[in-house]
Amino acid sequence: MNGMRIVIGGSSGFLGTAVMDQLRADGHEVTRLVRRDAEAPDEVSWRPNVEALDPAVVDGADAAINLAGVGVAERRWDPAYKALIRSSRVNSSQALAEAVAAAQAPPTVLLNASAVGFYGDTGDTEVDESAPPGAGYFPEVCQAWEGATAPAEAAGIRVVRLRFGLVLGPGGGLLKPMVPLFRLGLGGRLGNGRQWLPWVSLVDVMAAIQFVLGSDVTGAVNVTGPAPVRNEEFARTLGHVLHRPAVLPVPGFALRLALGEFGGEALSSQRVLPAALVGAGYRFEHTDLESALRWSVGR
Repeated sequence: MNGMRIVIGGSSGFLGTAVMDQLRADGHEVTRLVRRDAEAPDEVSWRPNVEALDPAVVDGADAAINLAGVGVAERRWDPAYKALIRSSRVNSSQALAEAVAAAQAPPTVLLNASAVGFYGDTGDTEVDESAPPGAGYFPEVCQAWEGATAPAEAAGIRVVRLRFGLVLGPGGGLLKPMVPLFRLGLGGRLGNGRQWLPWVSLVDVMAAIQFVLGSDVTGAVNVTGPAPVRNEEFARTLGHVLHRPAVLPVPGFALRLALGEFGGEALSSQRVLPAALVGAGYRFEHTDLESALRWSVGR
């Protein structure tokens, strides 16, 4: 895939920074949308909560990517933070989609973040992109998030909705709060440990985005590893990789007490499979949890 001009929103977080750096390393020209005054030639200021994005920003670009959204685990889910979780995703998606739709020479593809939270709690049932949305707050957020890309889709732009799983990588994502506890021997399963975790390595997230950019894939794409595991297996494997015991379970009631509504989300089960990626021919770098964890923690 030849060097592309790519406009990206949400490039300052754990995932966005890694994706941006990889795109640049692979020879692509990246323009960052930043929620402050622009300070460099490759930056453009945008404020999607208060104003539209000038279509000229994406005019002539080959692709647009939106990874914007505040972290779901940053704070307790009080009404104000739940509103911010939703608005930071929906408003940014809509702003970028409308700009893409209105551009004179629009990008050929819009990649927009979403999450496997779309499916809700699926128990032991395997689900792929054909599964319907779940019920509850976060599935509803995901539906609105994805729906905000409609202007670009209506304009004939190829839209890909990247439903990210739980990303494993150094210094951030799912492992950021877990590794310090496990290193101290304080790790263990959450609740009964039977819930499925749809993990994916950061390596595969970056490679899958590159793959999708160069393909004709469209619609929903689960960006998850090919072998989800139960929470108890995840804890046991992380303990093994770190050479630490993982025998201190966190009771469900304690998790809900500490984290509020998000604690309930942390106990949900999602056995999500990446059918669209596999069907399009993508080959995973990390096909098993242990290899992904070893790469993530430098073991």
